[in-house]
Amino acid sequence: MARAVTLALLTGATGFVGRQLLARLGERGIAVRAVVREGTQDRLSACDTLQNVISTPSLFHESAQWWEEVSQGVDLVIHAAWYAQPGQYLVAPENMECLTGTITMAQGCLQSGVKRFVGLGTCFEYDVSHGLLGIDTPLRPTSPYGDAKAATYLALSHWLPQAGMEFLWCRLFYLHGEGEDERRFVPYLRAKLQAGETADLTSGQQVRDYLDVRDAAAMIVDRALGRAQGAVNICSGIPITIRAMAESIADENGRRDLLNFGARPDNLVDPPHVVGQP
Repeated sequence: MARAVTLALLTGATGFVGRQLLARLGERGIAVRAVVREGTQDRLSACDTLQNVISTPSLFHESAQWWEEVSQGVDLVIHAAWYAQPGQYLVAPENMECLTGTITMAQGCLQSGVKRFVGLGTCFEYDVSHGLLGIDTPLRPTSPYGDAKAATYLALSHWLPQAGMEFLWCRLFYLHGEGEDERRFVPYLRAKLQAGETADLTSGQQVRDYLDVRDAAAMIVDRALGRAQGAVNICSGIPITIRAMAESIADENGRRDLLNFGARPDNLVDPPHVVGQP
């Protein structure tokens, strides 16, 4: 049964996932207070229920007192902000700032009486050697990004419920869709195909769990408005090879001939099979 939410606080509302979360919250008629980085307000998508926007030079460096004031009157927090620069986020030192800043944020929200805190995790928290990843799969991250996300989950999952706040952690798998950075696999492929250019790819034998970001956002909002606590996977549960994914995209233009598999070497540290159990 969906809970009654008068006001939700959303961080990362201008990001790849956050923009979709803002839209889905608006569709549900939920008033939203967005916290964004200074200078990014113009990137917010239209939302009839967007109540107000609070900007900050860096939300990960604000104090618990600041968050206590910002979250006054809030029933639900959905924390989607994190350092996410493509090609850098996995090993970036900013992950530690996101970790400590999130803990401070949660402390302030707790002090203001927020009842439910929802954070976004990643499938890279898991021991991906298991291939099929459920919420009972052991955690064994292998990057600073995965380390920071797992540490955030472990800290908040023990602390917040004991302090009287509900806590939900949504682990994301491989998302694609509207607003995706052009350097990522699907936008790169679409751009090459639309330009009639050859797309140089690996063998494409890696198996992944792909989900449209709009569907992912809808799943997150549904669970945020539900009663579940702890970790959940936000995934399709459907295994597909990167090769098959590329071919399905190429078929939209009838241009499989532009797919040059094997032109790039496979990444030897890239896990061969990453699929979630919803």
